[in-house]
Amino acid sequence: MNENTLVLKQELLRLLDQDFSQTHEQLARQLRVEPARIGEMIGELEQDRILVKCQPIINWEKAGLEDVSALIEVKITPQREVGFDAIAARIYRFPEVRNLFLMSGAYDLAVTVEGANLKEVAQFVSTRLATIDGVVSTTTHFVLKKYKEEGVIIDDEEADRRLPVSP
Repeated sequence: MNENTLVLKQELLRLLDQDFSQTHEQLARQLRVEPARIGEMIGELEQDRILVKCQPIINWEKAGLEDVSALIEVKITPQREVGFDAIAARIYRFPEVRNLFLMSGAYDLAVTVEGANLKEVAQFVSTRLATIDGVVSTTTHFVLKKYKEEGVIIDDEEADRRLPVSP
């Protein structure tokens, strides 16, 4: 891949990251290329697993579905020859797991999970996550309110506080 194509793909990814709902025509105008080229580049990015998934951000509370989210700190004992990867692979296969990150600091893995209620999340942690060989401890933090997710303000209720101008 030549340098111009690489730069063009990186710029396309930045635009998609800001607003994935843009059409190929809108993206093409911003990048000064033909819309067909946008489709080709998106196909290549998907094939190379650079563009992995495009997902909307939904305010589930407003939609009337209030699932419970939790961030779980997990301390583990790394396994010989595979380190953290084998345990991480067991954890990310659970359907409740939304995100899984290897961390530096006080704990090893940050796991975000979702469930229908507190009991369901607690059941997952106590019967499925904490019982994995190599898991030393877990600390669960329940999400009380989402203010911003993936760089998007969820419910901006800040009122216009300017004083009206009258003649």
